[in-house]
Amino acid sequence: MDNKTRKFTRRDTLLLAGAGALASFVPAGFAIGAQAKVRIGMLLPYSGTYARLGNAITGAMELKFAELGGKLGGREIEIIKVDSEAKPPKAAELTTKLINQEKVDFLVGPVHSGVAMAMAKIAREEGTMTIDPNAGADQITGALCAPNIFRTSFSNWQPGHPMGKVLLEEGKKNVVLCYWNYGAGKQSAQGFKDGFVPHGGNIVKEIGVPFPEVQFQAVLAEIASIKPDAVYTFFAGGGAVKFVKDWHAAGLKDIELVGAGFLTEGVIKAQGEAAEGIRTTLHYADSLDNPANKAFRKAYAAKFGKEADVYAVQGYDAAELIRVGMDAVKGDTGAKAGMIKAMESATWDSPRGPFKLSAAHNPVQNIYLRQVKNGENVVVKIAQEALADPAKGCKMG
Repeated sequence: MDNKTRKFTRRDTLLLAGAGALASFVPAGFAIGAQAKVRIGMLLPYSGTYARLGNAITGAMELKFAELGGKLGGREIEIIKVDSEAKPPKAAELTTKLINQEKVDFLVGPVHSGVAMAMAKIAREEGTMTIDPNAGADQITGALCAPNIFRTSFSNWQPGHPMGKVLLEEGKKNVVLCYWNYGAGKQSAQGFKDGFVPHGGNIVKEIGVPFPEVQFQAVLAEIASIKPDAVYTFFAGGGAVKFVKDWHAAGLKDIELVGAGFLTEGVIKAQGEAAEGIRTTLHYADSLDNPANKAFRKAYAAKFGKEADVYAVQGYDAAELIRVGMDAVKGDTGAKAGMIKAMESATWDSPRGPFKLSAAHNPVQNIYLRQVKNGENVVVKIAQEALADPAKGCKMG
């Protein structure tokens, strides 16, 4: 970590002052501590719009822990759930509660990037081992990166980046960008541009729709008048349902609609026939044909009575990353350097495919080209193999 960004807190002073004394008269201190449960604090949305995502992440982590016999590094597991409500103004208070009052060994969360920004600033200050299982804000593994912060999802830059190459290979050089005009939308659009413009692509126009506006008629009329080869979008949830349905109703059949995978992820049923044929790029698809994905989906469906999604995969891998760290230090949560080293070098076969981390602690992962066929995101091909985020501004030193 950059020493300039690491403040020396009163807590550090107390820890350092007592370290020598503890070492001198409690040589078996960890043997005693090992009997305590490892505490994992979940700062995730359990109510409101994003509750489904928070529950999917939590459920998948609990599934993984059950597969491990309910222990990490020989210690039983205690999960402390705190509802983030996906509200950034509450993030600092809730993060501080988990770290200082609940004394969690690991902090897991959140879903919302605004919450993640506040959470990461505190976590890097306190040095708490932190896993981000969803929030895509580029800064988490960019300017806010730290040795104790890891991500098992994606950066906003990653999913849409290979789509530029896909379109150029098909001779589609004139593209309109249309996205919710907030952090995730802007960063997703930038990822697409970075894979498109340097190789001959032309951005005809960028249309930023105020978040969370879902009135798209004027936008679609403007796109129809421009007549680009394709439109790259970033919308998710209810906004994605509305945009796809409005697009279909507008009859824009001669213009291809593409986007980051969240355009159709988890909302295909609600979109109905309007989604048929839409292509997106994402680091996961339900239909991935690998042993890990088949086993995971079978176990998840058996436990919860519903199908797993990308959010569940990200939670499952968060639990696996914690396992790697805890096994490496035999359950000694105080041995953070050893945990970090093991987690940094971890590799495994995830349901999404091969999993490893970049130097900035962001997944280096395959991004798949998917197309909606008969109401399912079907994998067409790997759009880009082992894609790493550029991690702008990250200084781990």
